[in-house]
Amino acid sequence: MTDARPTLILLSGLLCDHRLWRGQALALAERVRVVCPDLARDDSLGAMAERVLAAAPPRFSLGGQSMGGYLALEIYRRAPQRVERLALVCSNAHADAEAQRQRRLDAIALARAGRFGQVVAAQAAVLFSPAAQEDSALAALFRAMADTIGPEGFAHQQQAIMGRIDSTPTLPTIACPTLVLGGGLDRLTPPELQQAIAAAIPGAVLEIVADAGHLAPIERPEAVAAALARWLDRPAA
Repeated sequence: MTDARPTLILLSGLLCDHRLWRGQALALAERVRVVCPDLARDDSLGAMAERVLAAAPPRFSLGGQSMGGYLALEIYRRAPQRVERLALVCSNAHADAEAQRQRRLDAIALARAGRFGQVVAAQAAVLFSPAAQEDSALAALFRAMADTIGPEGFAHQQQAIMGRIDSTPTLPTIACPTLVLGGGLDRLTPPELQQAIAAAIPGAVLEIVADAGHLAPIERPEAVAAALARWLDRPAA
C-alpha cells in the first residue's frame, strides 16, 4: 500500500543517528513520513547531499541539526526546487575557522588512536545543557548513538564539516518556509547566532527553546516537535 504522507527528511548532527529525532518522528507520524538518512559513510557534504537526494522523493520537507543543518543548506543549494520547507536546528551558516579545524583534526587523531570514548565524553560535555549533563538516560543515548557512528564514521563526519563552505551567501536566496530553531543554553550555536541566521532568510521564523542546549531534539523533544508541527502547518513552497 502506498504511503500518502508527505516526506520529512531529518538530518542528524555529529555522532548522532536517527535516534536524535525519535521524539519528533513519533509526534509527527500521523502527518509525515519521517526519514533519517545514515550520515556516517561520506567524508564530504557534497557526497552526503547526493546520497540523500538520490533516495529522496521529488519533493520533501527538510530539517537538520548542527552538521545536519550544514548538509540541509548544501542540499538546498543543489536542489532548491525539491525542498518544500527548510528547518535549521542549532546550526551555523559559517565555515570553520582555522582553530576549529585544528580541534577537529585533533579529535580525529584521538579517536583513531583508541581514545574514542574520551572524544565522546568531551563532546557530551559541550553539547548538553548543564541540567541534561546530569541526566543518565540522555548520556546513555548519546553514547549509544556515538558508538554506532564509531571512530571512522566520526572521522568522515568531521572531514565533511571541515570542508564545508561559508553558507551565509545562501541564506538570502532561500525561498521556502524556513524555521530557525535554537537552544537558549546552547554554547556552540547560541541564540544570537540563530537570530542572525533567521534575520538573513526572507520570512524565516525563529524559535528558541529556552532550557535546551545544542542537542535540543533529545533534551526537549516535545518543544522541538511542536515547533516542527507549526512549521509544517505553513504552506509549502
